[in-house]
Amino acid sequence: MDQRRLQHILDAAAAKRLLVVGDLMLDEFVWGSVGRISPEAPVPIVEVERESSYPGGAANVARNLREFTKSVTMLGMVGNDTAGTKLTTLLHDEGISTGGLFTDHEIPTIVKTRIIAQRQQVVRVDKEQRSSAGSSRADILARAKELISQSDAVLIEDYGKGFLDQKFVDALMEAASSHNILVTCDPNPKNPLEWPGIATIKPNRSEAFAAAGVPLCPPVHPVEQDTALLRVGEILLKRWNAGALLITLSEQGMMLFRPDHPPYHTPTRAREIYDVSGAGDTSISLYTLGIAAGATPEEAAELANHAAGVVVGKLGTATCSRAELETSFLNLSA
Repeated sequence: MDQRRLQHILDAAAAKRLLVVGDLMLDEFVWGSVGRISPEAPVPIVEVERESSYPGGAANVARNLREFTKSVTMLGMVGNDTAGTKLTTLLHDEGISTGGLFTDHEIPTIVKTRIIAQRQQVVRVDKEQRSSAGSSRADILARAKELISQSDAVLIEDYGKGFLDQKFVDALMEAASSHNILVTCDPNPKNPLEWPGIATIKPNRSEAFAAAGVPLCPPVHPVEQDTALLRVGEILLKRWNAGALLITLSEQGMMLFRPDHPPYHTPTRAREIYDVSGAGDTSISLYTLGIAAGATPEEAAELANHAAGVVVGKLGTATCSRAELETSFLNLSA
């Protein structure tokens, strides 16, 4: 993709209205250094230097989209607690609409705390309970339908924490279809839902194999000769009747499958890899935004791949800016 085409797509993306639906989390980071081992147990002692917090889970998808368009709305649930208040404030501060946030008075906000020392993750501490599914609350369904009618695209991010169930997903898909609105999703194997007729679905390699019921096997190089992967792509396209299937392949990049089209492989654009957490969020965000802005599926896959390559070069829950994405494409053509 040349720079003129890239600029055209990104300019069009800036005017799009995106709705993100899914499991919300608060990502906390404790940054420090290790200088000694604890005398109490053979574990490192991390001397804390600073702490930071970011919107996580589906909220990280919203953050990624917000880098490219001003109109991003989050639909999900937070707990009636300090973490929920903090997450809501962080979203608001980043310019993401919180008009679709609901409070669960029984289930606390999911919090994931990562301890980082010398640019390495030492340990992660999770605080979570499965939330009530969205379909159990009429107010959430009503608000979802209202927000869908006001959007150009809907991105469903499933972290398998309970917010999404089949009844809720079916209602979202039906509402989007009635308004002819694009729907994409990032599925979770722990929550095996059906996505009939979805525009695009983006599992990673292991998730795709699990969904297709094919035993996971090591990647093949070159990826175009990975017969197991090609079979998985064919199975899932038929199963979900999807317009496209984008499988992320870590260091191998991504493979795009579409009915009646040959598979399209885009190799990784990462130059350095420090942290792969959140790369999937970035991938589905940029792919969805690209399609909404008029990009071809192949162009959208390139946008997603370049953005993911930027994000894995950063530590923590990170996003890719427009300037960084433009630079990545420039470096490719240099």
